[in-house]
Amino acid sequence: MRSLTFVFILLAVAVHGATAVRPVVDLILTNAHVVTLNDQREQFVPGCVVIRGSTLVAVGPAALADGYTAHRTIDVGGDLVMPGMVNTHTHAPMTVFRGLGDDVPDRLRRFIFPLEKALVNRDLVRWGGLHGMIEMIEGGVTTMANMYYFENEVGRAARQIGLRAIVGQTVVNFPAPDSPEPYGGIALARQLVAEFKDDPLVTAAFAPHAPYTVDAAHLRDIARLSAELNAPVMIHLAEMTEEMTSIRRDHAMTPIEYLDSLGLLNRRLIAAHCIFVTDTDISLLKERDVGVAHAMVANIKSAKGVAPALKMFNQGLRIGLATDGPMSGNTLDIIGQLGYVAKVHKLDNKDRNVMPALHVVEMATRGGARALHLEDRIGSLEPGKLADLIVIDTSGTHLTPLYDVYSALVYAANPRDVRTTIIHGRIVMEDRRLLTVDAAEVKARVRALARTISDSVAAGIK
Repeated sequence: MRSLTFVFILLAVAVHGATAVRPVVDLILTNAHVVTLNDQREQFVPGCVVIRGSTLVAVGPAALADGYTAHRTIDVGGDLVMPGMVNTHTHAPMTVFRGLGDDVPDRLRRFIFPLEKALVNRDLVRWGGLHGMIEMIEGGVTTMANMYYFENEVGRAARQIGLRAIVGQTVVNFPAPDSPEPYGGIALARQLVAEFKDDPLVTAAFAPHAPYTVDAAHLRDIARLSAELNAPVMIHLAEMTEEMTSIRRDHAMTPIEYLDSLGLLNRRLIAAHCIFVTDTDISLLKERDVGVAHAMVANIKSAKGVAPALKMFNQGLRIGLATDGPMSGNTLDIIGQLGYVAKVHKLDNKDRNVMPALHVVEMATRGGARALHLEDRIGSLEPGKLADLIVIDTSGTHLTPLYDVYSALVYAANPRDVRTTIIHGRIVMEDRRLLTVDAAEVKARVRALARTISDSVAAGIK
């Protein structure tokens, strides 16, 4: 009888022990104001976020944390925890040229193209790219869509620093810095796709510069290769008045209709700018499931116009926010774009009620994910999605008091409020300290490049 009692005691202890065992995870953020941006726009105060590997395991009330054992727990002290920002169109290596050619007429052909022809090389792209990525991470950007030359260097740099990226190899109809032959970028893009196949962070893309710098035959080739390789395509589209005039003259179509006739207007396309679009164009973009990159600050700085992003958003298009390159919008953070997007669209529509703060924050996060066709993986904080998130410090004078999170982010926050950036479950910046590359070394390299660039500009850019 005693032995039987002892067995029952052992069984009871075993059962109790089994129920007490908690799943082991890598990281828990606690004491957080969690802004999920999920379909229900849920917020949890206080809340927690639970991460295992690259994935979000649980998001919800603070009590959820009690169900897990974590290798590390971070008490964020009531700060905001939200999805990372998505920069849907940029040229990160051009940080080395930032501040040059501002306010110059016809800057693209008179200044930028000659500058790139004379100076862009593999070394410049690597260090300029890393420099731009540091700025993005410091400003809460966790995913970028980048278009430039030597794009394999950009992809490798993104992998090193830990930034999620779509990297697009530029294709143009003239000799480029990385190709002595016109259209050599197509072959380089194919190599890029092969190099980053199945990479967890980096996706390779074709990047024909624009409808006016790539002819119809090569645009058709890119459409075919994109389908064969299931690779995205990035392009500047409906951005220039000259572009509109020439395509209407030569093809009796809008640029949107022209790309559709070539087979490029589809779910693999990310179209930057789309300033000059008709209602028919907007319907076509939606029907073809195209992603749109809205670069408000760059567009108004260049006085090109205001894209009808409000109409696109309201009609359910895949539209996200973009900085464009650092020679166009000058900064690479998305937080700095938010207030412009809200205010300029209010002014443009003569209606203070349009483009409310919630919608602007959505465009910066889940909207950007949708524009890149990544909404099943990023853009909101939900179990099963990738752990791309940021912590926003709310202790600043400009964020005190904090009544409405979305209003504070759009109208008061700045990129230096980003305290911690986590991408693919990895802490890449913590308490404003970059953990994956030596930021001081990158800055020193960029300063050295700037001296060479200054000498070349002074000499007239040969």
